[in-house]
Amino acid sequence: MANEKFQNVLSGKGNSCPPIWFMRQAGRYHSHYQALRKKHSFIELCKTPELAAEVAFGPIDDFDFDVSILFSDILFPLEALGLGLEYAPGPTFDRIVSHSNVDKLVEPDVAIKQLEFQAQALKQTRARLPDNKSLIGFVGAPWTLFTYAVEGSHSGNMIISKSALDMVNPIFERLVPLLELNIDMQLKAGAELVMLFDTSSGGLSVPIFESVIMPSLERLSNRFPKQLGYYSKGVGTAQYNLVKTLSFAGFGYDHRFDLKEVFEGNKAGQFIQGNFDQSLLFSDPESFEKHMDAYLKPIKSLAPEQRKLWVSGLGHGVLPKTPEVNVRRFVQRIREEFGG
Repeated sequence: MANEKFQNVLSGKGNSCPPIWFMRQAGRYHSHYQALRKKHSFIELCKTPELAAEVAFGPIDDFDFDVSILFSDILFPLEALGLGLEYAPGPTFDRIVSHSNVDKLVEPDVAIKQLEFQAQALKQTRARLPDNKSLIGFVGAPWTLFTYAVEGSHSGNMIISKSALDMVNPIFERLVPLLELNIDMQLKAGAELVMLFDTSSGGLSVPIFESVIMPSLERLSNRFPKQLGYYSKGVGTAQYNLVKTLSFAGFGYDHRFDLKEVFEGNKAGQFIQGNFDQSLLFSDPESFEKHMDAYLKPIKSLAPEQRKLWVSGLGHGVLPKTPEVNVRRFVQRIREEFGG
């Protein structure tokens, strides 16, 4: 009960035609999701396992992606730690503003019980999926969740977060063990891989990335060797050279990277996901085909052995109002070009 192509990249065997999945492939752009959202709140869709499974199944059924991903939200661990969480429509919760707030956080072994709905959602999603589709989970990476916890949102400059580095270790003492429990729970519930989404780390300098982020990432990758993938938005080559030394199964790259160069530098046998610019999915049909041609040309110039560990996807998540026709065409083009 898994996608052969996806399992091939996880095992290092690889493929001539890559498996395909998109971040946010189940979401606001999709008519299937929109119909469900008219009847249910976002939290209901996430926390009701049968509804979460229905949302996750929608893009598999419609676009024939190779991999389905847990439908949930990265902020639920913060809610479980006692920060509360509401969507109106964006997320709001109780920020951590001092060390005294940290002391009030819920213990990880108690907090994990508040995330059991994710395990049930994974089990019901797996039951709903065809046998030839894979299923993965995800969590927010420690730094990204830290920024939300102290700022209450994902700001561009992260001034508050960078001014509160003295609270990183105290918060991580509660947060990282909870993420370990959460990852373990998702793997036991049927996830073949758990992705770490680190969307705030691109705003950090290399020294802070190395001193603040790397210890927690090393801990998680050592706890779950080759069972985690890592994606970070907006980081540079220097940061990725650091995380590539860890025991991750692979990495997602945003559209700022030259994927041909990434393939050529992939010496450790880790999968590479990415990285078509998601904004180009808004193009008219003729322009879209040209963008696809330009994107695929350097990848096709590589020998199949060089790109065998590719997981085809976007530089980031599918944007709201993305034309479904171009999502469908992207999947078709990849399989047409690489014989899948």
